[in-house]
Amino acid sequence: MFNIVLLEPEKPSNTGNIGRTCVLTNSRLHLVRPFSFRLDDKLLKRSGMDYWDKVDLVIHDDMDEFLESIKDNDRVFYVETFADKYYHEFEYKDGDYFIFGKESSGIDKDLVFKNKDHAIKIPMNMTINRSLNLANSVNIVLFEALRQTDFPGLK
Repeated sequence: MFNIVLLEPEKPSNTGNIGRTCVLTNSRLHLVRPFSFRLDDKLLKRSGMDYWDKVDLVIHDDMDEFLESIKDNDRVFYVETFADKYYHEFEYKDGDYFIFGKESSGIDKDLVFKNKDHAIKIPMNMTINRSLNLANSVNIVLFEALRQTDFPGLK
């Protein structure tokens, strides 16, 4: 099982879509507070459709609590536009964690630089200072990890 971690998600529709993806790929979704919506938000439920109650969901009160819960785990990947390595340059394994920052500002730069050996990015045109939608980014990275592990339990 892969782990998708959303740090302080801001858009319930993205979180709902990502939850739906997690259900359909047997992945676990971690939400790190604070987030700017309630878990009973209509947009969250609409985008998650009737999958939301099936999401394997773990909620963490803050980033420190999350990091403590995965202490000594070296299979954590920080997905950020300013990383040096591309997501397809790593070999992924069952149980890996993929951390995605909030839609408006991403992951704290100090945290990424501190973990630069596990920081990954998706190739894109950055000349316009914008990035892919969060749900799309999660799908790109997650499906590469699933492909590398031969889509366990999904055929």
